[in-house]
Amino acid sequence: MVLPLTTRARAKVNLDLRVLGRRADGYHELESLVAFAGVGDTLSLYPDAPLSLSLAGPRAEGLAADNDNLVLRAARALAAGRPGLRLGRFHLVKRLPVASGIGGGSADAAAALRLLARLNGIAPADLLLREIAASVGADVSVCLDSRARMMAGIGEKLGPVLRLPPLFAVLVNPGVGVETVAVFRALGLKAGEAVSDARMGTFVAPASTSELLRYLAATGNDLAAPAQQIAPVITGVLDRLAALPGCRLARMSGSGATCFALFDDCRTSAAAAKALQRERPNWWVKPTLLS
Repeated sequence: MVLPLTTRARAKVNLDLRVLGRRADGYHELESLVAFAGVGDTLSLYPDAPLSLSLAGPRAEGLAADNDNLVLRAARALAAGRPGLRLGRFHLVKRLPVASGIGGGSADAAAALRLLARLNGIAPADLLLREIAASVGADVSVCLDSRARMMAGIGEKLGPVLRLPPLFAVLVNPGVGVETVAVFRALGLKAGEAVSDARMGTFVAPASTSELLRYLAATGNDLAAPAQQIAPVITGVLDRLAALPGCRLARMSGSGATCFALFDDCRTSAAAAKALQRERPNWWVKPTLLS
């Protein structure tokens, strides 16, 4: 019996997000401090079987295992770039909400690339992996390593890995999917319009949790306002998170609708998550550590 290779696809959280402008080709230039949660999907690869994908888990309903799935797209792209690549059957246990601003599909695609690299003896730093990741999706590159860093451009520009102090968080999704394209459309920038300057080259990771929280309090997410226009429930989620005992910061991740609250310690965040889950049993609520 061939044992599968397995990896976790951790949720990506945009601690902040700035829109720098819109390029002439229509793509938006972003800059974001990204961290990764302790919660995520699980992807397994059964080697040398025909390339395929099966789905399971509490968030698998409504997700298709067809050719448009990012796991299969990533696998096919890597196989095209590396002739003779050993492939196999993927099995995804889906725990993260779909279309939720925490990079679930991108994390799954990055996990597929990591597993295929492990199976085929491809070094993690191989440039081909980076090229394939960037071609598959905007967030796949940063999810390859799943470590805190600044990301910019349309996701292809990555700063050095950062050693962030621990952030105790509660992730919340109200069960509403938000289309990223619609959020950028609502932002209303014209092609070629610039609105802010980059800071990636000057960012220095704060040394303590309190310093990091003070830094984040002075930043924001430029996609929050247009996302709230499209999905007003996000406003209610943010207001409820901000009112949780001990909450230091409440913010939306990515293009929504997942939001997060940050706390000083694990006990406070766990208690807040437990109380919120009792109050809102239909929401996806997860206490976690961001790093």
